[in-house]
Amino acid sequence: MPDTTVAPALTIVIANYNYARYVAGAIDSALGQSTPVHVMVIDDGSTDGSRAIIEGYGARVEAVFQRNGGQVAAYNHALERVRTPYVLFLDADDTLHPQAAATVLAAFAKGDRVKVQYRLDVVTADGAPTGVQVPQSIRAEGCGRMLRAGWLYPSPPGSGNAYRVDALRRIFPVPAGADNMHGGDFYAIYGVALLGDVGAIESALGCYRVHRHTRADAPGNGLSLANAEDAMAGARQSARRWQILRGLAKDRLGIDLPPAVLDFSLEKAQFAQHVYGATLARRWYWFQHESGRYFHTIAANPFWSLRKKVAVGCLTTLCLLPAASFSNRIVRYIANPLARAGH
Repeated sequence: MPDTTVAPALTIVIANYNYARYVAGAIDSALGQSTPVHVMVIDDGSTDGSRAIIEGYGARVEAVFQRNGGQVAAYNHALERVRTPYVLFLDADDTLHPQAAATVLAAFAKGDRVKVQYRLDVVTADGAPTGVQVPQSIRAEGCGRMLRAGWLYPSPPGSGNAYRVDALRRIFPVPAGADNMHGGDFYAIYGVALLGDVGAIESALGCYRVHRHTRADAPGNGLSLANAEDAMAGARQSARRWQILRGLAKDRLGIDLPPAVLDFSLEKAQFAQHVYGATLARRWYWFQHESGRYFHTIAANPFWSLRKKVAVGCLTTLCLLPAASFSNRIVRYIANPLARAGH
């Protein structure tokens, strides 16, 4: 049990919207940390019974109930209230391993870091392990420099990141509204890396729950690991959020970011959309006329080894083989880590 006489250095913020099925698991994992933490739950106007579950924890959590405004508003609201030097935003459908907070705080103590990131174990909707971890590459060296060149660096999903609060407050509050409700984690993950070093922990410190349909035999399914957005929606939103981040970086930090962003995750989403289920003629057309940025984010990727670049490039070219079923299998393998584990 953590020593409750020690003042917490980390706040775990759980942003919840209509996740009554999962939110208790997230809260329990935050309260079950091996070191003292402060637990804050921001409920974004849930209508599914979440409020009663959250209120059931009483004084063990700081409960904040806001009108529905989206994840960006929840991040803004949380950062107005956090009083610890570090913060971790835990999605309400994810969980943390008991040593997560202690491991993160030890990593912060090793250097002047603005963010510490770590892997997450991917689990199914009912919590069963899949044998997959995200992200595959967790390299963080030079990520701020690469961001200034327009490259999004490999980062875990939102629950796989902890931040230094004073740095995060130089990015937030982020403008929130009907056209920018979601993606608070995007601004935190990439914005804060412009301000200092990012530390990376190779081990998994939590669980990322996948509860979208990901059956490999369903048309168009299995092409994305994300829960809230399909692959193409996520790609479009990332491009738009980059433009908002550019404005924040310019106005608040005096940093000029490039107009366009480079990210293999965005390009592979478009690759999957154009090649999955396509005729051989359409696949050849994509390779000949539309694949430039995709292959550029492979060949010029500053975060990948030569071996990985060659492997992904060679796999992609196999989609030119006539058998559509084989091509679809390759697309799923490239686009979704779960496909590599047979899920």
